[in-house]
Amino acid sequence: MFGNWDDRSIVDGIKVRSTANFNWSTIFFLAVVVFIYWELIYKKEWKMISAGISLYAVHWLCEICNAIIAKIWGYPLWAVTNDSTSYILLIGVSVELSFMFSIAGMVAYRMLQAGPKQLWGIPYKWVVVVSMSILFSVIEIFLHSTGKFIWVYPWWGALLVCITVYVPFFIAAVFIPDCSPKFQKIFLGSLVGLNIVLLAILVPLGII
Repeated sequence: MFGNWDDRSIVDGIKVRSTANFNWSTIFFLAVVVFIYWELIYKKEWKMISAGISLYAVHWLCEICNAIIAKIWGYPLWAVTNDSTSYILLIGVSVELSFMFSIAGMVAYRMLQAGPKQLWGIPYKWVVVVSMSILFSVIEIFLHSTGKFIWVYPWWGALLVCITVYVPFFIAAVFIPDCSPKFQKIFLGSLVGLNIVLLAILVPLGII
């Protein structure tokens, strides 16, 4: 459940945005994601779309921060290996993981729509946030055990991942879509804009 400092040698060999392992499955995953979003646009399910983009925007901010940590301290909190993916976008996220996170918020919000307002006296939104955060953290434990998804620092592991990464992800996914349209525009516009600006500046400079 905890990182392995011995994985430093593996991290040192990671090549971000290398096309050496590229395969056509990436195009298929892209087509699936595009289809899902266009289907929701066609049905005018704006809250579902908001849920997907909200989580995805938080996801990208976390990945940018992780890449900046790697630049400053030498190693990221988490990393993906070249042999496990078709393409690494940033040190901690493969293209496959990124596609998955682009629709994960929709899954959480659909669960919310299908559930009761409360469960065991607890608001169902928080049940979804906590249960999905735990589920994703458990999945990450398995991914870490394969050696393809790396937690480098000894103090980093499933508990911190759950609290600092997945809980914010799913809070955004289940709460933002029910906020006022004005707040949604401010939140998503600011966060998406910040991510774009950071990527536009830091990637060309070779910082991330």
